Amino acid sequence: MVFRQLLATLLFLGTFTLVSCENHPYREGERLYKANCANCHMDSGEGLGALIPPLAGADYLRLNREKLPCVLRYGLQDTIVVNGKIYAETMPGATKLSEIHITNILNYVNTAWGNANEPYRLDEVRMLLENCAE
Repeated sequence: MVFRQLLATLLFLGTFTLVSCENHPYREGERLYKANCANCHMDSGEGLGALIPPLAGADYLRLNREKLPCVLRYGLQDTIVVNGKIYAETMPGATKLSEIHITNILNYVNTAWGNANEPYRLDEVRMLLENCAE
């Protein structure tokens, strides 16, 4: 009887934990974004005028999905076009971020500020990072 009660309690706690996590699935990504990206791209993802491109509503996210893990890890030296505007400012890489951190940040950015892009899977990010040209 005690075993059944213990098992029922553990199942309840496990279910409660999963449900409460699902309410905020990208919270870790948001925290990592604020610590590593918001300084330039702003908390609202709006970017910084003509210098730093926006992430909120950015067509670049959708059009360059396969490049984004590499951009996050190794930075960007190229001129890019975001929503029809040209940006040439160098973006430093975040080489100390793990594959999981990169996945969490990308998933946060892909769903924040009205963005509705497909989420990344960890195995996808790993594969894309293996193909980066440093």
